[in-house]
Amino acid sequence: MRVCVIPGDGIGPEVLGAAVDVLRAVAPDVELAQAEAGWAAFQRHGVALPAATLDAARAADAVLFGAVASPSHNVPGYRSPIVALRRELDLYANIRPTAGPNVDLVIVRENTEGLYAGRERLEDGGDTAIAERVITRRASARIVRAAFDLARSRAAAGRAQPRVTIVHKANVLRVSDGLFRTVAFDVAGEYPDIAADELLVDVAAMRLAQRPELFDVIVTTNLFGDILSDVACIHGGGLGLASSANLGVGRALFEPVHGAAPDIAGKGVANPLAAIECVAMLLEWRHRAAAAARVRAAAAAALSAGPRTPDLGGSSTTAEVARAVIDRL
Repeated sequence: MRVCVIPGDGIGPEVLGAAVDVLRAVAPDVELAQAEAGWAAFQRHGVALPAATLDAARAADAVLFGAVASPSHNVPGYRSPIVALRRELDLYANIRPTAGPNVDLVIVRENTEGLYAGRERLEDGGDTAIAERVITRRASARIVRAAFDLARSRAAAGRAQPRVTIVHKANVLRVSDGLFRTVAFDVAGEYPDIAADELLVDVAAMRLAQRPELFDVIVTTNLFGDILSDVACIHGGGLGLASSANLGVGRALFEPVHGAAPDIAGKGVANPLAAIECVAMLLEWRHRAAAAARVRAAAAAALSAGPRTPDLGGSSTTAEVARAVIDRL
């Protein structure tokens, strides 16, 4: 198994270092290649996703990605490397599970278009900014099909009353989300064994905050999925425990979703459990279910008994938490 490791910026190298140690412990046959991307890479090379990094990602079976510290202001020539990786590798499905007391849901987010398509421009001498929201029939159909396939697999694993909730804003975005909604229900007709319903995105956000146990699988467009998945993760312990898979045809990238966290970067106290869960997701994707289950059991034991990093009320370091997980393996 060949894995391209892209630590990125901020706490990315710290949490991915811990995750790689866990991966080596449970899968000693793994071949690792390290590559760079992110703001620091841009400052060094003038590009956030060097061509060598993209080549390494394409040559690997999967990618483990840390975090990037993308600037919030416009920097000429800078493009988000994680968005670029998703697009270049055609990782069209972002999978964000959330599990907690009485909660077991997954948000399936379209990953390649929408408002993240990168079609922005200034007009009126720089006084008007315009972003184009791109929704296509092809991308909508394949992300909705991925959601229904996931719901079907969850049902096969014992999930009672499988259901896919289609989230949109077609009452306002009548053309773009209107197309997404139409395609979604066309695809739903191919899955008579899976219930389908729909919610407007604002209502979905409210219900996710109030009653997350009502949901099974949610499918939505890029920006909506980005926001809703962060709302959902509160019920699974917060961003420090949230992980994601970016899946394409025969390709995958796994990343914690907590970001670069520059306020704690370099202090050795970042929570590595989300990155370690990425290892479990990677192993599961590579059909190593037993190894994935071992990682999850060890991480759950460490989460329950400690040690814990400061975000979970403890005072332990990243390395101490990683060591506890590896000891339990």
